[in-house]
Amino acid sequence: MNDIICAISTAPGMGAIAVIRLSGDGSIAFTDAVFKSPSDKRLADQSANTVHFGRIYNENELLDEVMVAVFHAPHSFTGEESVEISCHGSVFIQQKIVELLLSKGARMAKPGEFTQRAFKNGKMDLSQAEAVADLISSYSKNTHRIALNQMRGGFATKLRDIRVKLLDFVSLIELELDFSEEDVEFANREKLSELTVDIEKEISALVNSFQLGNAIKNGIPVAIIGETNVGKSTLLNLLLNEEKAIVSDIHGTTRDVIEDTVNIEGITFRFIDTAGIRETSDVVESLGIERTFQKINQASLVLWMIDLTSTVSQIEASASSIVPKLKDKKVMLLFNKSDKLSAEELEEKKHLLQKLIADRLYISAKSGQNIGELRTHLLKVAQIPQIGENDVVVTNLRHYEALTRALAAIRRVEKGLDLQISSDFLSQDIRECMFYLGEITGQISTDEILGNIFSKFCIGK
Repeated sequence: MNDIICAISTAPGMGAIAVIRLSGDGSIAFTDAVFKSPSDKRLADQSANTVHFGRIYNENELLDEVMVAVFHAPHSFTGEESVEISCHGSVFIQQKIVELLLSKGARMAKPGEFTQRAFKNGKMDLSQAEAVADLISSYSKNTHRIALNQMRGGFATKLRDIRVKLLDFVSLIELELDFSEEDVEFANREKLSELTVDIEKEISALVNSFQLGNAIKNGIPVAIIGETNVGKSTLLNLLLNEEKAIVSDIHGTTRDVIEDTVNIEGITFRFIDTAGIRETSDVVESLGIERTFQKINQASLVLWMIDLTSTVSQIEASASSIVPKLKDKKVMLLFNKSDKLSAEELEEKKHLLQKLIADRLYISAKSGQNIGELRTHLLKVAQIPQIGENDVVVTNLRHYEALTRALAAIRRVEKGLDLQISSDFLSQDIRECMFYLGEITGQISTDEILGNIFSKFCIGK
């Protein structure tokens, strides 16, 4: 934490400019050793939050003309003295400047180390630090808004308020333990019961929001299923607008699960192309079919593709084997290859297949017929609400797991109050709830947890 660290903070590769960031006590004076301004003024003598033009030299060799921003502690991203060097975006220039800084005694920043220092210096809590990574990787209006709200402290404020309320009561309960022989009661059990009911509702709402948050962050899982050679891979390629999956007339071409995401009007869908369902003695293909049924269980929506050129009896036989696997799932029937039937044949098939009850669409994955209608139906099924500026939605699995444990603890408190259990057991459950809430914000943390979180950040952030 005392070293001067440096890293390129802009995206890898060549661009118009690149930003090299330094942080640590003495980093401004450190930069003065390689920077010269036209006026010969030292950066260490300049006001905070100012930008200065000059040149970077390696001894007498000119490396680049740059702009340097200086930040004094604690008014910087990390809370430390910091410098940001904006140089030309040549990869060669970036590397030479970083090599120069390292030769002068700085060291390369570890992944997420700038944000980790910001957390340790009290510039943000742990949930806000994690939101920095989410904000960088946001790809839609909803993911951007959720990350921005969390980074501004909306989520952390809610959790801190809950912990403060619990702390007030647990302090009174533990005070009772000091006067156990006098049989006094400092914590009003009726008010504590009302509080636990309110807190249980708040934590439950956060836990329940994870399903929405996970769908927004990782995409709504949509499984494309059906027998072999019905056009599943062709549909996936069409939706992705790229040749992601191999398309062939040979049955059993797709033997493993293929996944990719598509953003449709701001909502991300994760399409899963699965192995064709059929009886087979091929060991590899059988494994692929087994994974197909696993993905059906994970999917929020199942697109069941049926080859319209098959006979009605063949389609009904296929349905008898697949329908039991789709229990409690949202299913849409996609009757594919409709372009191969005449108008009269198509109408006849529609009439004969009415008994297959489900949302349905007659498409041609090859020609793109009715694919626009499919996208419209997907948006309708998704039912993703617009996220407000102050809405708190849980998207982080670590937060969800901690909230689930906190919810279990506060429910034990509720039950304990009903059963009138002793104060020491009540205190233990309240503190356990506080512990898990504190894990989310970093009020309670370990080096192992911090190392795991920040190791997933990009270098330079």
